Amino acid sequence: MPITGRAWKYGKDIDTDLIIAGRYCNLIDADELGKHAMEDLDAEFAKKVQRGDVVVAGSNFGCGSSREVAPLALKGAGVSAVVAENFARIFYRNAINIGLPIFESPEAAAAIEAGHRVEIDPASGVIRDLDTQKQFKSTPFPEFMQMIIAKGGLLPYVEERLAQRRNPDGTPTNADERGQN
Repeated sequence: MPITGRAWKYGKDIDTDLIIAGRYCNLIDADELGKHAMEDLDAEFAKKVQRGDVVVAGSNFGCGSSREVAPLALKGAGVSAVVAENFARIFYRNAINIGLPIFESPEAAAAIEAGHRVEIDPASGVIRDLDTQKQFKSTPFPEFMQMIIAKGGLLPYVEERLAQRRNPDGTPTNADERGQN
């Protein structure tokens, strides 16, 4: 299913401190974190972002600390995806772990302007600027990563997989899982 939203455009080297300030890192609720997303970079962001909107940024998005709540704050604010030239690796992994789709496309990151309507097909990696009708390519995620994102993150994905391996009474389905092998 495509992701469609309005673009919020930022530059390069947007670090996790700018995504969510350290003073809010004691919060664990995504909605509460979302109220403070990008606060020190763009004071209007959390007030004006709408569910489904897309953050578009330059290179090294999510650099800095390994703050796990950074992608969670964006997701809590209603951001449906992030498109950037590239991502800091720890942010990349944390985003996947919480089910926030992120797409690397230097061309899209450079061309899409703030306020433009963006449509992303996660399965193919195609990113469209609906205002200019330009189309860009991002490498699509492997199927298992698409499933993690679709389930809302790594934890719900693993919980579902484990539940599928259990009998209706909750016991493991085979001898290996029962420790009898």
